[in-house]
Amino acid sequence: MKVQKTGLNQDCIQLLYFESMIPDITQEQLDGLKQRFQSGLLAAYKARIQILKQLKQSVFRNEAAIYDALKADLHKSKEESWVTEIGITIAEIDHAIRHLKQWMRPRRVATNLVNLPSASYLYPEPLGVVLIIAPWNYPFMLLLGPMVGALAAGNLVVVKPSEYAPATEKILGKIIQETALQQEILFAPGDGAVVVPAMMQSFRFDHVFFTGGTKVGKKIYEMAASKLVPVTLELGGKSPCIVEEDARVEVAARRIAVAKFSNAGQICIAPDYLLVHERIRERLVEAIKLNIRKFYGENPQQSGDYCRIINKSQFDRLNSYLKGGVLLHGGNSDERDLYIEPTLIKPESLSVPIMQEEIFGPILPVFSFSTKEEALAIVQQHPNPLAFYVFTSSSKKEEDWIQAIPAGTGCINNAAWQFTNAALPFGGRGDSGIGAAHGKFSFDRFTHYKAVMKTPAWFDPAIKYPPMKGKLSLYKKVIG
Repeated sequence: MKVQKTGLNQDCIQLLYFESMIPDITQEQLDGLKQRFQSGLLAAYKARIQILKQLKQSVFRNEAAIYDALKADLHKSKEESWVTEIGITIAEIDHAIRHLKQWMRPRRVATNLVNLPSASYLYPEPLGVVLIIAPWNYPFMLLLGPMVGALAAGNLVVVKPSEYAPATEKILGKIIQETALQQEILFAPGDGAVVVPAMMQSFRFDHVFFTGGTKVGKKIYEMAASKLVPVTLELGGKSPCIVEEDARVEVAARRIAVAKFSNAGQICIAPDYLLVHERIRERLVEAIKLNIRKFYGENPQQSGDYCRIINKSQFDRLNSYLKGGVLLHGGNSDERDLYIEPTLIKPESLSVPIMQEEIFGPILPVFSFSTKEEALAIVQQHPNPLAFYVFTSSSKKEEDWIQAIPAGTGCINNAAWQFTNAALPFGGRGDSGIGAAHGKFSFDRFTHYKAVMKTPAWFDPAIKYPPMKGKLSLYKKVIG
């Protein structure tokens, strides 16, 4: 029995029909995972804490190898790898360990009048066997982060790393092997266009958590829907960054530049385009250019802090955007090195490709506006972004913008750092995603809260039972 692969590419997962074997993962392994879950392998608090600690220890044991892998795949420095990948993963583990006992406790909730003297509770219980599919831009953190939440909630897990970050995929396999001592986790490497549909057709997962592009996310959603499998989709979109006339230009320029050009712009929550008040546009552009030079030197290609584009396909797509406007800064590229310089561009119009697609690279379009209505009309062409950013010194303006833009997440006078706060849920809405995660929100995402009402036997009023004739007026007082 073989998987049959038919006409797939990296942008679109099509349904696959197979006879028995899933690459690297067998049907027997998947069924075995379900059986181990049903046996209560991670039901107890002690078991969950143990596997989270094993994961943390494995990450630290392999820290040097993780740096090497992220350097090989994306040209990340050790410092950027720690801040955006390793450190944030460790913080997620520590947060779960610190709060897990509280999260696992049944929670008493209010009971309405008609059910008194009953007591009502929410019992958190794991969903079962869940599938986590990670992207290539933060290949380490965006696989292990959701996995922490799933394990903390008591689920067993199948993890699919991105094949487009092969060095990181390899070290993740080693970490999973060291962590899953009782086979709580199955590692599913390989071509996602083959592995994922094959697994989802052969096995009913209890939840699918996908981080990636909208096109593939829609295919995941379709496959999950055929088996009524709930999903979390962490997608993307065109996240606007609005800079008002009263913004502190120097601060805004630094924070926009670091958010946009970290990881060579390959960040789902990077500012996708700038909307700058016309009176400060030139000042802001010059300040961003100055900070690009401060961050990465006169030649960012020689900087140890500047990343590379993941592969040639992405490089070609991004390079094509450079033809759609007037370059304000940068624009140099090197195909052999998969390098694209931090670039500012004034697009020819709102209809050029760079303004119709999520950029996901180090190219920042700049538009100016004179009124809020003018800026809002541009934002509304791409509704429900994953993130929005506003720079202003006015508390009224910040509140007005918060109310005006439906979005998954956002920052005032900052950009992208909302992701690092475990107390905030991270997720999109509409085309930018379904569901949210991080910290307690990750635990909740992989948990079913079972509603239980406990009623004493000593109180059993006759009003609840037939015959009911003549009781309507009393029912109206008690119920309603």
